[in-house]
Amino acid sequence: MSQGPLSGLKIIEFAGIGPGPFCGMLLSDLGADVVRIDRKGAGRGSKTDVTARGRKSVAMDLKSPAAVEACLKLMESADVVFEGFRPGVMERLGLGPDVALARNPKLVFGRMTGWGQTGPYAQAAGHDMNYIAISGALGAIGTVEKPIPPLNLVGDFGGGALYLAFGLLAGVIHARATGQGQVIDCAMSDGAASLMAMFYGMKAAGVWTDNRRENMLDGGAHFYDTYQCSDGKWIALGSIEPQFYALLLEKTGIDDPAFKAQMDRSQWPALHDKLAAVIATKTQDAWCDLMAGTDVCFGPVLSLEDAPKHVHNVARQTFVEVDGVVQPAPAPRFSATPGAVAGPPPAIGAHSRSALEAWGFSADAVTALETAGAL
Repeated sequence: MSQGPLSGLKIIEFAGIGPGPFCGMLLSDLGADVVRIDRKGAGRGSKTDVTARGRKSVAMDLKSPAAVEACLKLMESADVVFEGFRPGVMERLGLGPDVALARNPKLVFGRMTGWGQTGPYAQAAGHDMNYIAISGALGAIGTVEKPIPPLNLVGDFGGGALYLAFGLLAGVIHARATGQGQVIDCAMSDGAASLMAMFYGMKAAGVWTDNRRENMLDGGAHFYDTYQCSDGKWIALGSIEPQFYALLLEKTGIDDPAFKAQMDRSQWPALHDKLAAVIATKTQDAWCDLMAGTDVCFGPVLSLEDAPKHVHNVARQTFVEVDGVVQPAPAPRFSATPGAVAGPPPAIGAHSRSALEAWGFSADAVTALETAGAL
């Protein structure tokens, strides 16, 4: 039995890649009943496919009229459906939002794409890096010499999956209040632009430039950057506020009067070099002993191997192990209705019969789908 604040919410996910599965994971972790429609013959799935965890997998041949009708029947009792195909694909399958909302007027229909449902790029292929390129985000991240993709956190997962989950749940609140469903057009390029709101404000205020590593939060400031230690490992310092900056100087033993010019941008490069030389005199562990848990605003830069073992993450059980695979635990945390990983990633089609029957299909109806080759 699922648990969490979304317990009882019925969601259909059309299987895809990237941010779609991550959105499904977030919803499942918080208790939603998520049935994923997989492509028949798409393989077996893997326990290391972490973002696929916690769902029920129904494998269908969506070229079969019987399978399309089965999907529409599922939509009749669903609160939410979401997909991540190019614009027009669901319509060509006979599963577009017009057809779905005609069957269930309260349905919230989420559409996840990189460029959105409209616009001159709408039908073009792309990946996270391309979507954040036009938002201003990619141009602001990297070295002086070149922009550097920040993994696929800003477009796929931040600007995509999180905004889709936010939009879907807002749509559910509206549908429950009014009886009216709607379509959520979630473009990663839109979400990435939205994530940049503060920086567009700072640019308008004249405190942010378009030159990388000249700004307070992009590594330009000596007090907000990463530094290499004597053992080759790194630490992250974010001592922005005057009292935190003063503590940084105290912990590092720096008494050079040049450091009093904290906010003088012309001095940042020289102060950066001086601070780097000091940090390079001790190991990461030594700096942790001096700064961890203090108001310096400090953190060791950890690898994927080491992060789950960090004392803070262990204390908070930030990571869990599912079927032998270490992975992030559900977030955020709820005091009354905590979420939980509902299970490991399913094998493709593992719940083709059980999930359909749980959603109201008779045993004979499921058998008929199997006989027709739709399931």
